Amino acid sequence: ETVLDLGSGGGIDVLLSARRVGPAGKAYGLDMTEEMLNLARDNATKADATNVEFIKGHIESIPLPGESIDVIISNCVINLSGNKAAVLAESFRVLRPGGRFGVSDILAEDHLTEADRAERGRHIGCIAGALSFTEYRDGLTRAGFTGISITPTHEVVDGMHSAIIQALKPRPRTARTPS
Repeated sequence: ETVLDLGSGGGIDVLLSARRVGPAGKAYGLDMTEEMLNLARDNATKADATNVEFIKGHIESIPLPGESIDVIISNCVINLSGNKAAVLAESFRVLRPGGRFGVSDILAEDHLTEADRAERGRHIGCIAGALSFTEYRDGLTRAGFTGISITPTHEVVDGMHSAIIQALKPRPRTARTPS
């Protein structure tokens, strides 16, 4: 399988994925900073990982061909994007039919307003832009995903949760031939 880590940082999750997919698979890391890409490449060299590639880019415009990825992972990065709809649409675009989207992210309880979220983000900046549970689910649906599952894991601050988000890119329906 081919795995893509959105916002791969130092590449640890990419290296773990490379091990899981084995030498016939591939793991990509996407990051926007040269510093993190250099660190990730150094880590890959030290780990003697040959089935990895780290690419520079933004998660809102993934520099990979459509339908080239089997699994997308990410660890609390999508909530940092100013254009989450673009991230979800790009994720859908690069996934092969039957591909899996499995990320962790920060989500807000549905009753929290944007002002409530921003207030909580004053203390922990990375949560200020978090979507609500419903907004995240609706965004995945609009992008075309099915089989959506959102499982809160723990409360980060009052009303804001770390969560595991899973979804599928559906396979096209095949026409049935009459018998």
